[in-house]
Amino acid sequence: MYAVNRRLPSFEKYELGSQIRRAAVSLTNNLAEGHGRYHYLEQIKFDLQSRGSLEELIDDLNICSDENYIQLDEVERIKQEGWRVHSVINGYLRYLRKRKQGEELGL
Repeated sequence: MYAVNRRLPSFEKYELGSQIRRAAVSLTNNLAEGHGRYHYLEQIKFDLQSRGSLEELIDDLNICSDENYIQLDEVERIKQEGWRVHSVINGYLRYLRKRKQGEELGL
């Protein structure tokens, strides 16, 4: 997404560009912070925040496409990667929820 950001017009540098950079950093920072937590509920909370940042980025790609900042085929390719990451995060959330449930049952 930083590469997308560098290709935005100069007038978007402090608006859309700033939002893209913050969401991209938030995505990875929340995954890392959640991983460093020792309680499943905290891990889940941070992973949900990370997933929200990913969805913001996917929406930002829609804006890039609508405004013709990035070619549609490239936007679609990046969005496909984003949805793949979304699936991975969802899988990890399922795993954490099952582990948490097992912990509550004393398994």
